[in-house]
Amino acid sequence: MIKANYPSQLLAAAVEQFSGLPGIGERTALRMVLFLLKQDKETARKFPQLIGELLDKIHFCKVCHNISDTDICSICSSNARDKSTICVVENIKDVMSIENTQQFNGLYHVLGGIISPMEGIGPQDLYIDSLVKRSENSEIKEIILALSTTMEGDTTNFYIFKKLKHTGIKISVIARGVAIGNELEYTDELTLGRSILNRQPFESSI
Repeated sequence: MIKANYPSQLLAAAVEQFSGLPGIGERTALRMVLFLLKQDKETARKFPQLIGELLDKIHFCKVCHNISDTDICSICSSNARDKSTICVVENIKDVMSIENTQQFNGLYHVLGGIISPMEGIGPQDLYIDSLVKRSENSEIKEIILALSTTMEGDTTNFYIFKKLKHTGIKISVIARGVAIGNELEYTDELTLGRSILNRQPFESSI
């Protein structure tokens, strides 16, 4: 809702849009908009131009659902990756976090969230069916569940485990070096890397 105390309705509308971004309050949004207004027009216009290019040209990998510049991401298409192992994560930021540890050389599968009845997110809202289809590839030997160590993350782990148990694939879960209740993106790289390396069979974690 546009505030009446702004000197410009255009300014108010811009602040409203910026404040809709995660973690951005109204005051921060106002500072961001005023900063843009201080820039020369050529520089300032690059910002909406880049947003437009992101919306028009960005892809989501058809295999793992990671963000990509092409239909198949660079990780899935790389011959240097271990294609027998898939690490299942909640979102794209988790892929980036694990890649920064340099402790994992397999493939990924981005679920697009975790099961959360409180937020109305069920299994049908996630990329679980495509994970099951990928598991039917005889090349896949292990699936690592690397979801946040929260109640929702554990619920999602258990659901996926039940969906994949018939495949006979080794299903692992990251070690609890990641504190209970933590999200992966807020875990330091050393701890996260060790949690990947020290993963354990999922059944022993139940």
